[in-house]
Amino acid sequence: MIHGYHVIMPMYGFWLPNDPRGSWSDFVRRWEIAKFGTSTKTLERRSLSELSSEELETRDAAKRALQYDPVSVTGQQAVSIAKGFATQISKSNYTVWACSILPEHTHLVIARHTYKVEQMVNLLKGAATRQIAEDQLHPFQEITPEGDRLPRMWAAHEWKQYLDSEQAIEQAIEYVVQNPIKEDIHAQQWSFVTPFAGLNTAGWTTYH
Repeated sequence: MIHGYHVIMPMYGFWLPNDPRGSWSDFVRRWEIAKFGTSTKTLERRSLSELSSEELETRDAAKRALQYDPVSVTGQQAVSIAKGFATQISKSNYTVWACSILPEHTHLVIARHTYKVEQMVNLLKGAATRQIAEDQLHPFQEITPEGDRLPRMWAAHEWKQYLDSEQAIEQAIEYVVQNPIKEDIHAQQWSFVTPFAGLNTAGWTTYH
């Protein structure tokens, strides 16, 4: 029984579909980066330290070929993203057990909902994008002519892990909570996060 999800939402340019570390995509859609290889979709992940010098060079060349610079959000932008998340979480009645908004990707541990996890993620991305644009903090604001649509700041896809036990949920929460610290960023506390209080083992739990 699935009770929740650990979701990773990469920013634009952080994890390409043909990344030698492995990717979540099964197709390279943009010709600018297709010349650097086919999709590397796999459930396994390699760290940068495991890549050869040739693989690192190819990865860097693919990033340079992107239409826009890869997105890396600041602390102020992270707060704006969190405001957007909070709006959507309240509107759709999500239960979020952990959240870390890092410069190049965001981690969430989120409870099962009547919406599919992909729909939940898309709504969160949309709310965050609207908020950051309203706050005039969008990463591509300075390069976009007034009146034109802002380029997408999120990657098209997300990575997700299905959580089917208290232990799996608790491990995912611990991982997400510790992630900023591993990147030398202060631990994060967001008002929309609900402390995990365990599962109701009596049957199918309705979180919303």
